[in-house]
Amino acid sequence: MEPLLFLAHRIPYPPDKGDKIRSHHLLRYLAGRYRVFLGTFVDDPADLEHVASLKPSCDEVCAVRLHPKLATARSPIGLASGEALTVPYYRDRALARWVDRVVARHSIGKAVVFSAAMAQYVIGRRDLRCVVDLVDVDSDKWTQYAQTRPWPLSAIYRREGRRLATFERRVAAGAEASLFVTAREAAFFSARAPEVAGRVFALRNGVDADYFSPAQAMQSPFVAGEEPIVFTGAMDYWPNADAVEWFARDAFPRIRAARPAARFYVVGMNPTPAVRALARYDGVVVTGRVADVRPFLRYAAVVVAPLRIQRGVQNKVLEAMAMARAVVVSTSCAGAIDARPGVELEIAGSAEEFGAKVLELLPSYRRDAIGRAARERVLFQYDWNTNLEQLGALLDAAGNPARPSATAEHSLGALRAVRS
Repeated sequence: MEPLLFLAHRIPYPPDKGDKIRSHHLLRYLAGRYRVFLGTFVDDPADLEHVASLKPSCDEVCAVRLHPKLATARSPIGLASGEALTVPYYRDRALARWVDRVVARHSIGKAVVFSAAMAQYVIGRRDLRCVVDLVDVDSDKWTQYAQTRPWPLSAIYRREGRRLATFERRVAAGAEASLFVTAREAAFFSARAPEVAGRVFALRNGVDADYFSPAQAMQSPFVAGEEPIVFTGAMDYWPNADAVEWFARDAFPRIRAARPAARFYVVGMNPTPAVRALARYDGVVVTGRVADVRPFLRYAAVVVAPLRIQRGVQNKVLEAMAMARAVVVSTSCAGAIDARPGVELEIAGSAEEFGAKVLELLPSYRRDAIGRAARERVLFQYDWNTNLEQLGALLDAAGNPARPSATAEHSLGALRAVRS
């Protein structure tokens, strides 16, 4: 098989958080078509044991230990160089040398790059034709952060948003194609970077609907008689932490007053001190890391995703839908999920709306109907194998000696329209 370089900013295994779920499935797909040379970082010591799990799928793996505190200390180099701080955070000489070595030794001509920061290892190379998965417009997320944080963080985040936007455009200009997780993200980036709009595509996420299935036998983690309202996600990710803090403080008390049996379960690894402190609220349970999130979804009365700062699609929502759960999502999440409001999920904006929607769903007859419809939507539209076919088409086009022809661009544009 043809060799291919795959770069990811975080080890694509285990698939236990948003970016790792997507990169994991990209790797699985690529390994079935190419001899994959994987370069990646390991930022969690617990993931070091999983490096060996990747080797059967790859011809070679270069997994560099990334120490977050050291990388954060390295980021201010960007202030002097004019770069986005994200870029030096993921800069490593050993990984750069490895990329140069394997590309030359194995005559690698194609690369898939997962996240903008990893493009620094291939950008400007004439010997590599690259497809870059930017996933979402990360620069805009930093701009949103700036609107919610006090000075001087607001100034730093605003600068990061500007500089990272410039870098994202530079990366897209040098790539054969740039991928985003939703049509909305792709359109947003195309409007920002019209010079590359013809090479910007939406590549939907998927869900392993056999794994996330209500038919799986599992025991309930909840106390008999309670009405569990569940949020899942990595709890050291600031938008997740912000979401549960807001919901516990402003929305859940309204639900609890009307339904004393209601409990709000915050399920996810690495809860921040502020998230752990939510357990002081009546009816709020913070679990921390759990061995398997599926029982919490399977037996939830309602699942909520009250994110106020959000880019891209939320895997947590798709997984809950696959488990046939009724989900209430924030307005900012809703546009990224192709589902019918009131039929396959519910949408809420304010705390009052979240409280009202959850209370409407707690009677089982309506929530069960929405849950069944939600799973049907996932089965129809969020299949990994089907959605990843577009990546194969883009890589085939990238194999041409010149950029994709007008005919290839037309075909890929038609495929993008179908997937969107």
